[in-house]
Amino acid sequence: MNEKTVIHNAGSLNIDDVFRTTHIVRPGETIPSRTLDRYPGGKGLNQSTALARAGAAIRHIGKIGDDGVFLKEGLVADGADVSGIEVGEVPTGHAIIQVADDGENAIVLFGGANQAWDTTDIERVIGAAKTGDVLLMQNEINGMAELMERAAAAGMRLALNPAPMGPEVQNYPLEKLNWLVVNEIEGRELSGLDDSDELVVAELHRRFPDTVVVMTLGKKGAIRSDKNGVIHSSFPDVGPIVDTTGAGDTFMGYWLAGEVAGLEAEACLRRACAAGALAVTRPGATTGIPMLTEVEALL
Repeated sequence: MNEKTVIHNAGSLNIDDVFRTTHIVRPGETIPSRTLDRYPGGKGLNQSTALARAGAAIRHIGKIGDDGVFLKEGLVADGADVSGIEVGEVPTGHAIIQVADDGENAIVLFGGANQAWDTTDIERVIGAAKTGDVLLMQNEINGMAELMERAAAAGMRLALNPAPMGPEVQNYPLEKLNWLVVNEIEGRELSGLDDSDELVVAELHRRFPDTVVVMTLGKKGAIRSDKNGVIHSSFPDVGPIVDTTGAGDTFMGYWLAGEVAGLEAEACLRRACAAGALAVTRPGATTGIPMLTEVEALL
């Protein structure tokens, strides 16, 4: 690693099997799939890939089975530190993804090795970190509350993207977060408000006044709120939507890379929106994540 602040991503690693269909299957319905493709995936892996392609110093910590070694190799190719990835006996996490002709998706997720974290894995996160390093988390591994408590006590800065959102998130020590990134559904569930985007973000900022809060809004872009005020940014229109899988992870990686590097807030949000916009024009979650040169060219 170089002298950049290191982002330690304690995150999931999945094998994604993607079925392309005319529409998302309905209950009781059987439909044909035109294609079946296998990709690296998992919100953790996707975000590490986006961080690496955005130029951040990223170390991924996770667990896979023998069936997932190719996921580790892919991260190495993008320049990520994979010293924190452990290969064990529990099978790799697996996602079954439908992608419809309009670009929408539906996902069935098997946690696998992602749900086999224990105290020794938390030690692998904390032991390699320095005070001021960043811990990035999603919600696809177990042991989250303890991990957050231990990391904060060790002097790490915490970033959370609580996806998939579940009731357990309300019991996490969220007040310790430096950065919180949610989508519209997650924001409403976490805030308890079914109101406008602005009011939802305002409520989250009221609850966590020391945390930078960002809410992604799909095609509408994103909102960022902190003690200095509220910033909006929109997604540029760069072409037809092919696959929305991984767009939020692309945004998260590019946005956090900019925040940690000290990029001005508005420029950081705009760059992340541009990266997300490019991602939806391409198939696959990880394979669709653009390189920094492509994002800069768009901007």
